[in-house]
Amino acid sequence: MKTIIVTGASAGIGRAVAERFLDDGWQVGLIARRAELLGEMAEGRGNAVILPCDVAEADQVERAFAEFAAKAARLDVLFNNAGIFTPAAPIDEVPVEDWMRAVSVNLTGMFLCARAAFGQMRRQVPQGGRIINNGSISAHAPREGAVTYTTTKHGITGLTRQLALDGRPFDIACGQIDIGNAMTDLLAGIADRARAEGKPVPPHIDVALVADAVAQMAALPLSANTLFQTLMATQMPFVGRG
Repeated sequence: MKTIIVTGASAGIGRAVAERFLDDGWQVGLIARRAELLGEMAEGRGNAVILPCDVAEADQVERAFAEFAAKAARLDVLFNNAGIFTPAAPIDEVPVEDWMRAVSVNLTGMFLCARAAFGQMRRQVPQGGRIINNGSISAHAPREGAVTYTTTKHGITGLTRQLALDGRPFDIACGQIDIGNAMTDLLAGIADRARAEGKPVPPHIDVALVADAVAQMAALPLSANTLFQTLMATQMPFVGRG
């Protein structure tokens, strides 16, 4: 049985991806802070491993990955997904606490999970595995007032490139998926506010398409790698000139 850990698995993109891999028969490690939601997902699924964990806490990350390795014997894929979006504001109105929180989850958390996965993949026999980082369109082009999210997601692009390079001697592939407007609870809230204000709803895609794309990346042999993939709503104003 192939194995994967999904971080941020209790909601949004992480939940959609975790459920896709559970349905496909993978052994899936479910990482999130809300253990009760993970329990709901795992109910009746013998291939689900509940791993309550705050990805910003190094000791919790190490413990969760060690527990999964003890149960599954190896780790084939990490979907490094957990992240937060702090309230939008110009930089001088952003509380320092929001900056620290975004860095601790979006950047440090993804570093810690990649570190734990890399170590497991390097030690296991046969050696190797795949890390898929969830970047964002914001890793390339910002939204207004999103300095914490944009900055941390640019950092993930550097993490992806470095892991892709450093993983070569150990047969560890690393790639990144940059998603533009998947319809999750977060985007649903933005859409509801737009409707209430008489504004157009942002162009969006079904979150199931993201799960499909991650599954395709995960299914590649380790001799091949999708280094970067951008999956977005066609009508998003991502490319063009003002």
